[in-house]
Amino acid sequence: MRNSNSPSPGLLASIAALWQYRAFILGSTKREFQTKYKNSLLGFAWPIISPLALILVYALVFSKVMGARLPGAAGEGSTSLYSYSIYLCIGVIVWTLFSELTSRAQVVFLENANLLKKLNFPRLCLPVIVIFNAGLNFLIIFSLFTAFLLVTGNFPGTPFLAVIPLLIILIAFSIGLGMNLGVLNVFFRDIGYFYSVALQFWFWLTPIVYSVNILPEKIRFLVSFNPLTNLMVAFQGLFVNHQMPDWSSLWLIGVLAVLLNINGFRLFRKHSGEMVDLL
Repeated sequence: MRNSNSPSPGLLASIAALWQYRAFILGSTKREFQTKYKNSLLGFAWPIISPLALILVYALVFSKVMGARLPGAAGEGSTSLYSYSIYLCIGVIVWTLFSELTSRAQVVFLENANLLKKLNFPRLCLPVIVIFNAGLNFLIIFSLFTAFLLVTGNFPGTPFLAVIPLLIILIAFSIGLGMNLGVLNVFFRDIGYFYSVALQFWFWLTPIVYSVNILPEKIRFLVSFNPLTNLMVAFQGLFVNHQMPDWSSLWLIGVLAVLLNINGFRLFRKHSGEMVDLL
């Protein structure tokens, strides 16, 4: 058994260890997903109800204001009819995935303190389990959203394939940020409280409910510094206008995703032994 204060393995060794413990990861994902909704009357409907309620509230409040300001909304046909609904749906669905990944990752080591103390397993399994669980929730609601697009004749066609690289960028950025916060949160517990507050401001600084085009120039300039802005615009353009993303606009979040994952892995390797002692 490895000593708790020994250094964590390198990247390739960590990937190999994750593959070796794939049964543990899949089993934990299944168990956590089932346990979460085990005694619930609505069960697996809850991952849908929460974002759906948010979508309905914002749709009722903003649909008349925003409907006329979205590209294609003033025209005719089903695309125009559902423009703002689609715009809002994909924005909330993407944000929910980002929020769940980062929020769960920043407490994953604290929530699994007993497991970390009692069992010897690659601790990087825990962030991977977070990704799998968040991915399952996302898959449920995104499948329903895709069905809605097909039924209403708003499926984007070939550009739909761009969802895969966009999701990879989103997940890489989210888990990189979450890993950094997760390690720091073990040593500085205020990190979790601060992030929950920051997340509320981050939502409104991201073009989910509104379009970037309606913002004053000064505010639009500030929103452009949000790494999620161009990624969200890419998702919205894909589903509302059926356009392929402008990949060159995603360089900032791509670079940040790489840097956050590198730094998160470095922090984890350096402090994993100390983390167990503090938990």
